Amino acid sequence: MQKPSPAPILSRVYLLTTECQTVKTRLLMLFAAMMLTTGCASNKMIDSAQQELITPGADKAQIVFMRSSMFGGAIQSSVFDASGGDTKFIGILSTGKRIAYTVEPGKYRFMVVSEAADFMEAEVLGGKTYYAMVTPRMGAWKARFSMHPVRNGGPGEFQVQSDKFQGWLKSTKLSENTPASHAWAEENHSNIRGKQADYEIVWQQKSPAELAERTLNPDDGV
Repeated sequence: MQKPSPAPILSRVYLLTTECQTVKTRLLMLFAAMMLTTGCASNKMIDSAQQELITPGADKAQIVFMRSSMFGGAIQSSVFDASGGDTKFIGILSTGKRIAYTVEPGKYRFMVVSEAADFMEAEVLGGKTYYAMVTPRMGAWKARFSMHPVRNGGPGEFQVQSDKFQGWLKSTKLSENTPASHAWAEENHSNIRGKQADYEIVWQQKSPAELAERTLNPDDGV
């Protein structure tokens, strides 16, 4: 009986080895991308000396952006006030951190940027504090992020009065900008503006119901 040629077997072994090397290479590239992103932003914010939130005056509203200890912890997200087509830097938000942002009462659009950009609408009243959760979702090479309003009653995934949210509020640390974080925002301004322009087109295609789910309402304040 004729023995099978070793050539097909060797060919299959070669293909399997090549596929394994390709997967390994992709994983290493993903890890490198994560570390690069972390290195660009992780040391640019500092914990605030004052960790207690200050109640805003009657002529101001406060929005607190939060990230709990979820998946995507190695990836930084940057938060902006994108109202009226502007791009005002709010801060770099890491896992387990929160950032407080003070505004006048009115309507706003906020943006979170990483690999992509996503948005949240808001209408806020003076003398109130509002909360927004920044949560990760998988992108092509690293985590992308979305913003979700925290409700003060009514339907919604995140609720101010829930035990889970109260736990996040206690476990997250209030952070603030430094000259390094502002320099990072300035250096990346054109890239961020490009993402804003690209993804606002996607945002504007959402249905009224989808936009309502991603809008902080006046009565969500506490």
